[in-house]
Amino acid sequence: KDLPLTERLNDCNSIIILVTSFNSINNNIIIMEVGKLVAVIGDEDTVTGFLLAGVGHRTADSTNFLIVKQDTKLSQVEEAFLNFSQRDDVGIILINQHIANDIRHVLKDYTQTIPTVLEIPSKEHPYDPEQDYIMQRVNMYLGGGN
Repeated sequence: KDLPLTERLNDCNSIIILVTSFNSINNNIIIMEVGKLVAVIGDEDTVTGFLLAGVGHRTADSTNFLIVKQDTKLSQVEEAFLNFSQRDDVGIILINQHIANDIRHVLKDYTQTIPTVLEIPSKEHPYDPEQDYIMQRVNMYLGGGN
């Protein structure tokens, strides 16, 4: 017999996005597909927080996070974003908005739905929806201009 969902989740080493289907008659999970990782590009505080929450995933070849410091080259950030966006095991890319602003030229060319790119605030830089390209697109589709 299958383990309850909570027991199956406790066996995971990383937080993953679960795609589930529900039986509408008795609300039992009948299908659970393979999950996807959350990738994080951010400052040290942001990435550390997500790693402590269990988002981190490391293999011999790669990780799903990049800590951006003052001396991190822009090309490293661009390369990490392009790498995460091409991986089949990544479902969401979280990026601090102030870092996203630095690679805005790359983000504007990104058209895929998955992995989804979400811009998030950091401790030092509050969130500004007017700078968020996704929010600009939503505003455009809702008839808000630009």
